[in-house]
Amino acid sequence: MEGKMIINFNVENFGSIKERQTLTFEAEKSTHLEQPYVVETAGLRLLKLAVIYGANASGKTTLLRALDFLRELVQEPLERKNEELDFLPFLFDPHTPGQPSFLGISFVQEEVRYLYEVKFNRKAILEEVLYAYNPKKSKLFERTTDQQNQLTSITFGQKLKLGAQAEKILESNTLWNNTVLGGFLKTNLDGKALKDTTDWFKDYLRPLVQDHMKVEGFVASNIRNGEIRKEDVLAIVRKADLRISDINFREEIGEENEGFLELMRKRMNLPDSVMEEMAHYRKNSSSDIEFEHTIDGKVYHLPLKLESAGTRRFFGFAGLLSLLVRRSSGLVIDELEASLHPDLFQHFLLLFLTNSGRSQVLATTHLRELLNDRDVFRNDAIWFVQKGEDGATQLYSLTDFDTSVIRDNSNILNAYKSGRLGAVPHLSDYFLHFDS
Repeated sequence: MEGKMIINFNVENFGSIKERQTLTFEAEKSTHLEQPYVVETAGLRLLKLAVIYGANASGKTTLLRALDFLRELVQEPLERKNEELDFLPFLFDPHTPGQPSFLGISFVQEEVRYLYEVKFNRKAILEEVLYAYNPKKSKLFERTTDQQNQLTSITFGQKLKLGAQAEKILESNTLWNNTVLGGFLKTNLDGKALKDTTDWFKDYLRPLVQDHMKVEGFVASNIRNGEIRKEDVLAIVRKADLRISDINFREEIGEENEGFLELMRKRMNLPDSVMEEMAHYRKNSSSDIEFEHTIDGKVYHLPLKLESAGTRRFFGFAGLLSLLVRRSSGLVIDELEASLHPDLFQHFLLLFLTNSGRSQVLATTHLRELLNDRDVFRNDAIWFVQKGEDGATQLYSLTDFDTSVIRDNSNILNAYKSGRLGAVPHLSDYFLHFDS
């Protein structure tokens, strides 16, 4: 199993997050649920799961989007230097809109620990640095930006060893609104540390999971290309008692779509870019999937779009779970419990924890019942967010509470419901007073 995992993630001045907030996957000393939760790698004990609770509009999704934005900064560099980065800083303060935002992540790649940090505004990457711990901390590169002239300057560490000519090429290919890692992806260079880092963002950190339709299409297309095994998905779905005996693809629909696209190309003279986008949508669509149900010995076929929301959601998660088990992946999921029965939600978590190796899941949820079962969660895997009086998101862990609030025998669910842990909506009475 590949040595790839997230250690810590830091975010500052991004969306509803004002002051720097840190989420860590580093395990506490507790050995509770050690085997399913904790992975030892690069001299660290890292958790496979982190779950975030909080009221609506408290900043849970903002934290996930910040991590996904960092992935996009590296993997999807802008093509032109006049393009702006698609984010907003903290706006409920007169100073923060003019201050830089910050994202930082420490991670393990091939048993080596890396630290990557970047400061930016909407126009440019202002500062950027990459460190490696092998075993001592060493700076691989540091980048600054001349904002007036829109030029990047990179100082390379001795352990990167690119060569003077290669360093100049990489510097010239790193636009002021690109990261150095993004510039490396545009450049025909061989640098192991840079490749290892960009590979981690590409191969380990998966895009944010929000829209179930996109998940279904992603899983469907990857079953087709062999990235996800249909047999794995079937095995997982069958364990969830969804009465599904097989998954089929209606190929005739695909052929009809091919003919339709060809007709569109001839009749409307559409540019190749538009045709490629339409073909990509068709290829990644879940509309040609149907589930086979065997009832009383008879076989019935039902298109995916006619299945229940819970079945469709779990089909998507079954595909994602197959990836998590088959290869190391970091999966970020918003509202993990959406459309799932609480037992199915718990079933998914237990399947993941029991069967995965070095994969990790970071998810938001409103399902409080999880907090009532210490056979399922560790304290250091539970996080909360709430907004302060200044409207800024504050992130904290269940382990941040001392014994005056939480003891070993405390009922965490009751403590959360009573408001002792925060991160709950503050509701007023039930009376409405409308103007006449």
